[in-house]
Amino acid sequence: MRLQLVAVGKRMPGWVNDGFEEYNKRLPKGLQLQLTEVDPVTRSKSGSEQSIVREEERRIRAAIAQGALIVALDDKGKQITSLQLAQQIEGWQGMGRNVAFVIGGADGLDEEFKREADLLWSLSALTLPHALVRVVVAEQIYRAWTIIQNHPYHRE
Repeated sequence: MRLQLVAVGKRMPGWVNDGFEEYNKRLPKGLQLQLTEVDPVTRSKSGSEQSIVREEERRIRAAIAQGALIVALDDKGKQITSLQLAQQIEGWQGMGRNVAFVIGGADGLDEEFKREADLLWSLSALTLPHALVRVVVAEQIYRAWTIIQNHPYHRE
């Protein structure tokens, strides 16, 4: 199973890259997140929010590994526990499916893209900065793996 984190945005602050890498390096080789950064659309006065989101969607789709199960991060998605995420990952492993976790740009993800996603996942009812979401997703994947392995990192 291959895990991919597709995120709109480049040139993240050092703490974001360090946090993401810290959790990613803890994962076994077969479960590490491949980070794919997508260029955000350059904003102009003539560009509408809808046209920006659609163009970013096109770029996101081009970056996702073919046939991957899509987990779109969205504040209106389903909130799941770390234990539920571990169960999801085990299920995906059993299916032999690659998984792409997708973080949209400043204006979010296209509505059609969200409807087509296999899972719409909300990390929190809080609004989180997109850069922080990269770190949280990496940590939660690591936590899920430790749950699967009965490692003491996760405590109930």
